Amino acid sequence: MAQGGHEPSTNIGDKIIAHVANSDVMIHFELFGVDLSITKHVIMLWIAASLIIVVGLYASRRYRKEVRPVPSGFTNAFEFVVDFVRTGIIIPSIGKNHAMKWGPLVMSFFFLILTMNFLGLFPIFSYINHGHGGTTATGNFNMTAALALITFFAIIIAGILEHGFFKHWKNMVPGNVPKAVLIILIPMEIMSMFVRPFALTMRLAANMTAGHIAMLAIFAPIFILHNAYVGVASVAMNVGLTFLEIIVSIVQAYVFTLLSAVFIGQSIHPHH
Repeated sequence: MAQGGHEPSTNIGDKIIAHVANSDVMIHFELFGVDLSITKHVIMLWIAASLIIVVGLYASRRYRKEVRPVPSGFTNAFEFVVDFVRTGIIIPSIGKNHAMKWGPLVMSFFFLILTMNFLGLFPIFSYINHGHGGTTATGNFNMTAALALITFFAIIIAGILEHGFFKHWKNMVPGNVPKAVLIILIPMEIMSMFVRPFALTMRLAANMTAGHIAMLAIFAPIFILHNAYVGVASVAMNVGLTFLEIIVSIVQAYVFTLLSAVFIGQSIHPHH
């Protein structure tokens, strides 16, 4: 029994799991026996996509109206981020000649993941549907697996478009390799095809989920101990952790985008 007549809370773990899970079904929907219910994470994805479209149209409005526009204000800031992704990720990883072809996909990865990561930091989603499922959609393995699957097919398509169907698969194995080594090398290359999207899936989802679990775990002593001093310390620690989560959100968007671009670039330039 806890001091002061308060019984210790036994459902903190359940609250944490409920927060980071995608169990909140907002609209139940089935199609041919397949559950296609709209969850809170799906709504967050729609919000993120809508925000990107609105911001993109607003930032590029001058380019669509003027012949030689001079960016300023928000447009200048947006252009800076776009140029950072283009010159820092797309061109070094994929190549300048292929930047226009694969740049939109890589750019979409960065802005979509970054937006969803930031949306997960807003507590408003925690107050919808009994306060569960407030984590970011990028903490959902289904979401990150879908993004990784797009990268998986982009790698194959990029290689086939550049080298042709048969040569793309032939490029997976380096030339001038002894036949005895091919017995080990070919299975490893095939395995690496599936390890890449798996790593992308786990890295993003695990990092984003871990941040939310850490924040909730720091808040847990408030409800367990019912102590004002502990509450002040927990809030102070979570303020610092929130700033760390902002950095993590940016880094994880960058890492996923960079790795996707590198994998696509390796398919286009297999011998580099």
